[in-house]
Amino acid sequence: MDLTEEQINVALAYIETNRAEVEAEYQQILKEAEELQQYYQEQNRELVARIAAQPPKPGTEAAWEKLRTAKAKRESKI
Repeated sequence: MDLTEEQINVALAYIETNRAEVEAEYQQILKEAEELQQYYQEQNRELVARIAAQPPKPGTEAAWEKLRTAKAKRESKI
């Protein structure tokens, strides 16, 4: 954000002075973000399923297999 040290200190002082208000607003933002994410997941569920069911384009099979392997490896670590 290219803030000066003074601007950062003023912002931190404001947050400290108004911690309850800032925290409440932050929680509201997190809630709204979660609601938006759920909304768009629901709106796009059919489209995502339809796209996922399509076969790979000719010539991209090896790349898709590499992606599937990487995804399986990543998920096995979780």
